[in-house]
This record gives sequence, structure tokens and C-alpha cells, in this order.
Amino acid sequence: MNIRLLGWNDFFETNFEPYRIRGLTPARVARRDRTSWLLYSEQGEIAGELSGRFRREITDISGWPSVGDWVAVSTGDIFSPAIIHAVLPRRTCLSRKAPGSGGMPDSGGRTDEQVLAANIDTAFLVSGLDLDFNIRRLERYLATAYDCGARPVVVLNKIDLCEDVEATVAEVAAVAVGVDILAVSAVEGTGLELIDRYIEGNQTIVLLGSSGVGKSTIINRLIGHEALKTAPVRECDNRGRHTTTWREMVPLPSGGVLIDTPGMRELQTWLNEDGLKLTFDDIEALAENCRFRDCRHLGEPGCAVEEAVEAGTLDSDRLKSFLKLRKEMQRLEERRSGKQAHMDKIRGRKMATMVNEVYRIKKNRR
Repeated sequence: MNIRLLGWNDFFETNFEPYRIRGLTPARVARRDRTSWLLYSEQGEIAGELSGRFRREITDISGWPSVGDWVAVSTGDIFSPAIIHAVLPRRTCLSRKAPGSGGMPDSGGRTDEQVLAANIDTAFLVSGLDLDFNIRRLERYLATAYDCGARPVVVLNKIDLCEDVEATVAEVAAVAVGVDILAVSAVEGTGLELIDRYIEGNQTIVLLGSSGVGKSTIINRLIGHEALKTAPVRECDNRGRHTTTWREMVPLPSGGVLIDTPGMRELQTWLNEDGLKLTFDDIEALAENCRFRDCRHLGEPGCAVEEAVEAGTLDSDRLKSFLKLRKEMQRLEERRSGKQAHMDKIRGRKMATMVNEVYRIKKNRR
């Protein structure tokens, strides 16, 4: 297997040098199943598991090998799994707030980062043009893609079910300024050739979207066979059924890889300010004219953003979406601070235990 076609480049080659000296080889994570990993390497498809030392060194769930990560492994005979010793630095990282974190009694008010996929070049933000189409949800995915550092591309699937495709494209273009928008029908095979130009050489593509938008169908069409399960949406509400239950990387015949992700009804963002500004650059531009520099756009006098809403030049729902995401980001920052304090407390306890142990040993030697 040619790892160059899997996304290997000079960046990873440089960062891998210390591990190559140790006799380790590179591999890329294709899938994770609890405590085991499926890897792609020069030896082909291999199973992997963490070394005991590496497992002990991981202090955060974001440090676990995730789909798209490049790892340093040692291999034995064909009947034994490869041993993962380290994760190489990530060029880009698509993350969300880990489900269940930040609210547990023993969490210390902190929250955890869950890495969905790593080392992504382009993020296809897939929306289905059926009754479940939601422009506000698309804004959330757009902010996540910008924050990741990947190039966002909006894919509007199921154009065969949409009465006015041009109007919908225009609606999306108003909130995704400067972003490429592709209108396709994966079932009929219409427009999929538009995606081909983003998949060349050793590119890594991730597909993001809710259940039932057609991500798995798109992947199957692109690779030429039914590699991933698909299922129709529920007739009662047009909502999707989960056919992908884990994140999985699929090599493409022409080179490069696609990463499919389970559909998410609500993406718990892991944002910083840059991702928010890029997604809502129109609001950021308006805010330059607010009377107060720290205007929150919540009733302050001389707020240019609220004036634009009143004048009808800014959609009130878009402002609500911005305020909601900004509030989530602020809460996330507070929880990140709580997590750091919690980790510092743990390290302090470990250091105190170590000092006491050294003192005990010295005392016994006297």
C-alpha cells in the first residue's frame, strides 16, 4: 500500500524521523473499535493496539489515536497486532465537545475534546434538500470546519426532492460567503462529477452532516461499489437513520481518502473565536460600526448589528444563531479553564505523592 496516496507528505515525514530511527514504521488510523484500531500501512491493512507506556502517558481523550491520525508502530508476526507507540502532530483537527463531559459530578466543571477526524484537507458539509434541510445547522457545521482549519465545501444532496434548487443555493450562499456550493443527487448520480476536482492526489476529505443526508451513498458512488451501508429516511418526518455507527476512512481508487462520520442531530461545537468570525463575517463587519467596542448586540444603544436587523439587511435568525454559538463558545472557554485547573490539581497531587515517597525513602536510609 502506497502511503503517499493515503495522505503522507513531507510534514509527516519530518515529524516521523525520530521514530524511524527507533525502527518504527508509519501507519494511518482507518477506524477505532473501543481499545483496538484498524490501520493502513505499507504492509497493507493491519490491526493495532496501544503500547502500555503510551496508554499511561495519555492524559486526555483527545490524545487517543483518532481516524485520520498518523501513528508510529512496531510490527511483529502476521498473527500479532501492531503496537502503537505515538501519534504524530496533527495538521488539522476536527473536534467537538465530548458527549457527557462538562456535566458529570466528578468533572470539576471541565469539558473534554473529542477528536472526530484528523489531518483533513477538505470538509464536505452535506445537507439533504428534503424536509429536514436546516440553514442554521449548516452554519454550525461551517463554523466547525473553519475552526478545524480544513477547506469547507457545501454539498446540497437530494436535488431530485427539491422544488427550487436555485433558491436554496442562493439561501446557502448568503450564509456561506466565498464557499463552494455543489448541488447533487447521490441516488441519481447527478452532479457527483463536481466533487471529483476536490479528490486528487493524496487529499483527505471528511463528510459531515446529519443522519439521512446521504453521506454513505455519496461515498459508495465515488468509490464505485457499496462499501458502506445505506438506509432510507423515515417517512413520518424525513429524519435519517444511523447507517454509519463509527468514523471510518475509505481509500479512493484515484488516490486520497474519504472519512465518513455518523450523522449528528446536534453538533456540540469545540470552537474558538476565529471559526466564529469566519462563519459570521457579515456580522463582524457590521460590529465595526457599533458605538461600543465590546457591544454584545443585546440591546446596547448604537448597536449597528441590531440596526441592520431592524432595517431588514440582516436576518434576525442569523443573528440569533451567531449569539447562540458565541454563548456556547464562551461556556466552552469557561469549562476549558475548569479542566486545566482540574489537571493542575491532579499533577499537584502526583508531585506531592512523589515528594513524600522520596522523603520516606531517605528517612528509612538514615
